[in-house]
Amino acid sequence: MTEAIRVLHVLGGVGLGGAESRIMDLYRQMNREEIQFDFLVHQNDTSVRKAQFYDEEIRQLGGRIYVLPKFKVYNYAAYRNAVQDFFASHHEFRVVQGHMTSTAGIYLPIAKRFGVPVTVAHSRNAGVDKGLKGIATKFFRRNLVEKADYCFACSRLAGTDVFGEEAVRSGKVKIIHNAIDVEKFRFDMVKRNEMRERLGLKGELVVGHVGRFNYQKNHPYLIDIFAKLCGIRQDVVLLLLGEGPDQEKIQEKCNVLGIGGKVKFLGNKKQPEDYYQAMDVFVLPSYYEGLPGVLVEAQAAGLKCFVSDTVTTEATATDLVTYFDIRKEPQVWAEAIAAAVPYERIVTEGIMKATGFDVAAQAAGYRMFYQKGDCSVL
Repeated sequence: MTEAIRVLHVLGGVGLGGAESRIMDLYRQMNREEIQFDFLVHQNDTSVRKAQFYDEEIRQLGGRIYVLPKFKVYNYAAYRNAVQDFFASHHEFRVVQGHMTSTAGIYLPIAKRFGVPVTVAHSRNAGVDKGLKGIATKFFRRNLVEKADYCFACSRLAGTDVFGEEAVRSGKVKIIHNAIDVEKFRFDMVKRNEMRERLGLKGELVVGHVGRFNYQKNHPYLIDIFAKLCGIRQDVVLLLLGEGPDQEKIQEKCNVLGIGGKVKFLGNKKQPEDYYQAMDVFVLPSYYEGLPGVLVEAQAAGLKCFVSDTVTTEATATDLVTYFDIRKEPQVWAEAIAAAVPYERIVTEGIMKATGFDVAAQAAGYRMFYQKGDCSVL
């Protein structure tokens, strides 16, 4: 029997994030006798690693998880040495796909030098954090388009942000939209009623959001929108799925505004598709995104979506999405949300598949790429 092709995905971690979820969606679709995924993640202390959200599933699927020290600029030499040591010891990978583009300019050339046949820089986002971290990220991304065999991006906006406008315009960057398991998110009235009962919801208007509690997702503004909505109607509830460093600040803000009892902090969920069923509208006021998988998921669940106009319109597969300026008063968003309900929830499965957001079809293209280096079908 021919040994499976091993593909190494380089990430910050394998927690429940957008890029991680999309990679796992692909992984589940692979014939793992032919193609296997492994993961190279980053953390401060490489001697002791705390399990993350997808650890168990990765191992069950036959994948392996390796660790590098977290890059902090001042440890450039130590980081580079760790990368060299890793690839000097591991020659089994046919493809190294770097989703962590902040340091891809370091690890991809090293992987190539140690004999990896195919290297990929994959842009998953269209912005950086504020301050020195963002400045450093932009610096180390420079000329990345010249340091990888292939450059992928989840949207034109994400491609331009990481690789430059000329690289996208000239076709050096392959745009591959984030895809999901569409059937899992299909609207189901029975599941909706079951989830609302489980969450203690009856006739309330349920606003939903899925995202990590950090700067990018703009939770303070989301809470301001919801507070204004509470002023328009009393029967409203906000469901927040996700975890992150800013969660306590957001909880405190809710309490200060007197809406803490109306906001449910649900944490990370293994089956987020069930929670979309319970929602009535979905709100995503991010400062920046690549192509948000959660917006694709929300549309697949038939939800009306209210999204910041900083998010690429490439994520729009249906007429359920409305874009707003996050510089406007939160009242504007709140009034639009209140006016949008009730509405007839529709099944969008056919639309989502026809517009290329179904992972089963995308996985077939990836299999061809991993096996033959042909990305024309992606």
